[in-house]
This record gives sequence, C-alpha cells and structure tokens, in this order.
Amino acid sequence: MRLVLRAGLSLALMGLAACAAVATATPGVPAGPDRAVRMEARHVPLGIGGATLAPGVSYGGGLVLRGASLHGLSDLKVVGLSASELRAWAISDFGALVRFTLRLDENGRLTSADNAVARALTGPDGQVLAPKERADAEGLALLPDGEVLVSFERDHRIWSYGVDLASRPTPVPSPDFPFPDNEGMEGLSADGDGWLVLGEGGGAWLCDRGGCKPLSDPMPTPADGFRFTGADRDPEGGWFVVERYYAPPLDMRVRVRRLSPEGVLSEPLIQLRPPASTDNFEGIAAVATATGTRLYLLSDDNDNLLQKTLLLAFDVRR
Repeated sequence: MRLVLRAGLSLALMGLAACAAVATATPGVPAGPDRAVRMEARHVPLGIGGATLAPGVSYGGGLVLRGASLHGLSDLKVVGLSASELRAWAISDFGALVRFTLRLDENGRLTSADNAVARALTGPDGQVLAPKERADAEGLALLPDGEVLVSFERDHRIWSYGVDLASRPTPVPSPDFPFPDNEGMEGLSADGDGWLVLGEGGGAWLCDRGGCKPLSDPMPTPADGFRFTGADRDPEGGWFVVERYYAPPLDMRVRVRRLSPEGVLSEPLIQLRPPASTDNFEGIAAVATATGTRLYLLSDDNDNLLQKTLLLAFDVRR
C-alpha cells in the first residue's frame, strides 16, 4: 500500500553505509516488453540497536537500491540460479514488474545487485494498466510451473500472466471478501499448485482454480497496530509473513513470523525498529539453503525522497 510519508531527513539517512555504490544497466535486451534499467546498489548495515533477531537468525547483508524504476516496490520473490547468483522478481504500486540479479560472496552474504530489467503490467487487452487505481500491484506469486500471479488492490483482483509472463492476464480466484479500498490482498504466495492470500488488515485464504477457502477459524490477524504486507512459502512447511507498523512521522517497524498451515502465528523471528535499517517493508522471499532458509525483505519507498528501497537478507537456521 502506498503511504504518504513525511519523515525527517535524519530518518531517511539512518543506517546508510559509506561503501561505494555500483551503478549497472543491462545491455542488449532483446526486443519486447522488457527494458534495461539503471540500478545503483549500496551496502547497508543492519545498524546498532533496534534489531531483535530470534535465536538461530542472523543478518546476511543488505543493500539500498536506487533507480528510476525502483520506487514503490511492493512484493518480492527470488529464484536461485547458482550458489552465488539469484534472480529477484518485484512488482510495484505503479503497475511495473522488475527483475534483477542478486550476487552473493563466498560466505553467502548479499553483496550486490545488477542486470535489472522492467516491464509495464498490461491488462487483458494488451494495453498498459492505467490509471493508478487499476495498476496498484501488491502481491506476487511464482507457481511451481513458472506461472506468474499478481494481486491488485483498490480494484481488488488476482491475475495470472501465464508461465514466464508469456500470456495476457486472465483472472484467477480470489477471496470473496469486502477488502477496504486501499487495504487489500497484500500477501500472495505459492502453495503447491494453489496460492495463499493475506489481507492487509487480517485474514488468510487458500485458493486454487476451484475457488478460495479460509485458512483457519479464527483467521490470523496481526496485533499491536501491525498489518500484513507480504508472505512466502516456508520450505519446511507453512509460510513466512511480514507485518509492518507505521506511525508518522518517525516510527517504522517490521517483524517477520511463521504462519502454520493451521493459521497460527509464531513469535517474531525478526523485529526491526529505528535506529536499525528499516523502512516500509512489504515484500518477502524465502529460499532454501544448506543450513535452513534465507529470507529477503524488500521495502516500498512510496516514491518519497525521504525513504529508501531496502533489500535485507537474513538466515534462519533449522
């Protein structure tokens, strides 16, 4: 969800590292809907204070991403290419899908990002989505066969863009629920051949081609002013979910918990608040590793100069 933020300059600069930035572009993109985009990636520390990690959770490196096409990123999924490279997929509030390569060092720490391309999301008629109310993409799921699902809010719906984005979008089932205008289906994750949907204010549904049903009764609901903003499948079963709290002008917090197949939320695995490196986190991706799971968290900067697009990595040991 795009928020109108007016935080102070000190918050915007909080936790930035002094390392050299890496500006990249992708040359020679074949003719088609994708276009090369310039990306700057700068290392960022977790910060001193403000971060609470559960036993067995450690920081795996982080980046601040900058570029004209890197604003309003609302969800994230990551696919492994090799031990040192992964491909990240992100969607934005402005109706765009961005893909870029993540690079890890020999210890598995996140070190850089490059090879970025972006495309505008289109409607069933093949035209670029407009206005903003039609283009507000919030959730992204990659099904096992490569099918790409995107959830939208304001005009609440889930569309399939086919395997590897090869098709014009077609509707797939979404929960029959009266979501508020700007608080819709923020979390979207694969669940076998189906998909999990999280409502921003609460509620979780399992969907497939035949329809949607509640995950549990009662439905999982974030507490203490937090809201659901993202989900991805836990390789060990269930899901990891992102909960974000925002109270202007200075308080932006996030926590990550497990959500069981029975709809039970665990104690927080990751909690970030100022002065740690934190922002408006909405996206999460989970990747199985030799020792457990690597989590990637992505923040939505709302196209606001005083915010940041952060990409942080955390390792969760078995």
